[in-house]
Amino acid sequence: MSDMFCFQCQQTAGNKCCVNTGVCGKQPDTANLQDELVCGLIRLAEAAGHQGAQTEEISRLLIDGLFTTLTNVNFDNDAIRNFIRRVEKEREKLSGQGQGEISLWQGPTDMVSLRSTLLFGMKGMAAYAHHALNLGYQDEQVTEWFYRGLRALRQERSIDDWLELIMEFGRVNFRCMELLDRANTETFGNPVPVRVPLDIRKGPFIVVSGHDLEDLHQLLEQTKGKGINVYTHCEMLPAHGYPGLKKYPHLAGNFGTAWQSQQTEFENIPAPVLFTTNCLMPPRPSYQDRVYTTSVVGYEGLTHISADEQGRKDFTPLIEQALALGGYDHDHSMSGINGGHMVTTGFAHEAILSHAEEVTEAVKAGKISHIFLVGGCDGAHPGRNYYTEFVKKTPMDSLILTLACGKYRFNDLDLGEIAGLPRIMDVGQCNDAYSAVRVALALADAFECSINELPLTLVLSWYEQKAVCILLTLLALGVKNMYLGPTLPAFLSETVVKALVQAYGLNPITAPEQDLDAILGERG
Repeated sequence: MSDMFCFQCQQTAGNKCCVNTGVCGKQPDTANLQDELVCGLIRLAEAAGHQGAQTEEISRLLIDGLFTTLTNVNFDNDAIRNFIRRVEKEREKLSGQGQGEISLWQGPTDMVSLRSTLLFGMKGMAAYAHHALNLGYQDEQVTEWFYRGLRALRQERSIDDWLELIMEFGRVNFRCMELLDRANTETFGNPVPVRVPLDIRKGPFIVVSGHDLEDLHQLLEQTKGKGINVYTHCEMLPAHGYPGLKKYPHLAGNFGTAWQSQQTEFENIPAPVLFTTNCLMPPRPSYQDRVYTTSVVGYEGLTHISADEQGRKDFTPLIEQALALGGYDHDHSMSGINGGHMVTTGFAHEAILSHAEEVTEAVKAGKISHIFLVGGCDGAHPGRNYYTEFVKKTPMDSLILTLACGKYRFNDLDLGEIAGLPRIMDVGQCNDAYSAVRVALALADAFECSINELPLTLVLSWYEQKAVCILLTLLALGVKNMYLGPTLPAFLSETVVKALVQAYGLNPITAPEQDLDAILGERG
């Protein structure tokens, strides 16, 4: 019997499953506690359904509990045990309903695959719902689906019925993505294009990683006038485009690249780091005493900053440490993967659609031959240089939309302009996938055709479960002929892969030149 079973991320061992220790650094006891938490959430959803009791407290437990088990979020066993106790306490209030053994990873291969696909998709949607809730936004249909989806994990279905349910989930997740977009833009304004430096100014600073814009906002407020610069990291980069955040002059730039490089990039830096959501790796001793967590993020030995009843977080420990460390004594040069010192972000749907007429006219006039969406999660897999090479090899008369941390593979490249627009346009976080879909739907309307008839191709990279729910949403919207890599998910059985390929033309990536030839055909 293995010590653990986990195959939810792209880097799972041998592209099969982690059974001794997680490639992410997750230990067997942590993995098993997370499985116990998921089972507890299923029982709680069942009990709530039996009693007709969907309270605000239970809903929050379901959402935050699922988010806690997402890859690279929480490695703190005590925190997970405490969550399990809270879930069990709520279930016991409901007349003891929702009991019995639950086998998440046992059963016929195809059933385990389909059940896992839904579970991992819901983990991703839980992250979006969590961020929206932090800004006071929720949607009854989205919340209801967490109850329904969790209950479904213990129900018997045919393969066709499972696939139908998963597509229904994809449509609900689109609603959740829209909810988060509205929460972010109504709170902080519609993003605008902005150039962001990668070099670090001398003096005290704080690095903020993760995705939660409200956490960054609170930190910016608390550091005003203190002589401390704040730098985004990884998925927090798009924060620079929001008017409600970019107004702070001490939001000074972006530190480093994607999440998988943090153990080297954070080595001995003279500054604290705040992790607001997932993307945490086990910290090295050289900087462990300077890492702070908040929200559902946790790691044993790190200082955790909780919110009060009003949702306010006191970041005084970070501020004091930043001042004590003092930062660099001179301006510190840093660059992206390709040597660039500036990146651009802020091309969310409002920014791009303000140029929709120019784009459509350029396409009609033959000035833009193709539009690529190249984005998704980054990771340490050696095959991920595919995305750098793919972007470099795209025709000079093509546009490249990108989002999520996969863009760090190429976002510091200068590929010039086309039709008065930069060829690389950063749509935002993985949390901003709604923007990319909005753009695609708007272009389809402009050309009076379907998304699949546009000169548009999606070339996606994935790592964790938010990428899973985005993929399911794209499939539910009928998007076909997408390219996915660097590997297909280990949790997809041969039967499920065959069904997706037949229905949606889903393509595993091969080599950049080969895939470009297949996408574009022979160019005269």
